[in-house]
Amino acid sequence: MPKTQLSPSLKTALMLASVVIILAGIKTASPVIVPFILSVFIAIICNPALNWLTTRRVPKGVAIGLIISFVVLAGMWLANLVGKAVNDFSSQLPAYQAQLTERFGGLSNQLAEYNFPVELNQLTEYFDPGAAMNVVTMIVGGFGGVMANLFLILLTVIFMLTEASSFPKKLHVALDDADMRMAQIDQFLLSVNQYLAIKTMVSMATGTIIGLVLWAIGLDYWVLWGVLAFLLNYIPNIGSIIAAVPAVLLAVIQLGIGWAGGVVALYLVVNVVMGNAVEPRFLGKGLGLSTLVVFLSLIFWGWLLGTVGMLLSVPLTMILKIGLESNNSTRWLALLLGGEEQSAS
Repeated sequence: MPKTQLSPSLKTALMLASVVIILAGIKTASPVIVPFILSVFIAIICNPALNWLTTRRVPKGVAIGLIISFVVLAGMWLANLVGKAVNDFSSQLPAYQAQLTERFGGLSNQLAEYNFPVELNQLTEYFDPGAAMNVVTMIVGGFGGVMANLFLILLTVIFMLTEASSFPKKLHVALDDADMRMAQIDQFLLSVNQYLAIKTMVSMATGTIIGLVLWAIGLDYWVLWGVLAFLLNYIPNIGSIIAAVPAVLLAVIQLGIGWAGGVVALYLVVNVVMGNAVEPRFLGKGLGLSTLVVFLSLIFWGWLLGTVGMLLSVPLTMILKIGLESNNSTRWLALLLGGEEQSAS
């Protein structure tokens, strides 16, 4: 019986229909998928520490116990500090809004003297600390909702770390490569591990530097702004702007416009140095994404997986790009996702 050949247009339609069905399934199952994705990211980030401990003859079970204990204690400490800061900031919000109105009243009068009249209500609407705090609450609350499944996430991480050493071999066998001849698989796994580990370390350094400098100048809730800078550093360009807005607004209210300008400079310097000097040195120049892809991935993963999808949008897109680069037939797609430096090389 002769095989029926599908036309190219029908193949394309079937492929698009399959993608829509898969995405609909992922969105429907996001309450289960999001904790699993977080577990994968935590396990990948913790894997270098596990390898470091096991190479120093620490038993694997003890090493996993130490890592999980550190993650739990650090997470509880951080959640306590951030939660307290969010609650305190919310309680102080009316006082901050009154101070902001007072400061902008003088600014409005000065602008009127130079024949540039601006209504006070317009200024307070554009620079509303309550609106900025809503963004912070949404981000922290999104993670808090997922962390309600903390026990499930930690249990999944433990099992993943236990089988981390055997996973590459299983992947080779699953893809009919029992003789370990497909170097693309190993390169893909290595690149994903390196990217997530380095990106996390750079993000931690970014959050730590910003938090300590804000503490040094006396800005309130510096721990909250440092954590926000750490989380949003996973989103290049856009994330640093979102992270800076509430800290700058609070600096205007608490310290004055001059210090607020210094806070803006702090965020600019730290993100430029980390994004243009530190990250390319460790990750390589060809691993970046175009600004358009970053923005579209933020919208897409946010729609698909919620707040956690927004924060992990760039790492998820980077994993997709690394996977496309590992295959010659899909490398052109990875090139479309890349930045200007990669397309020029």
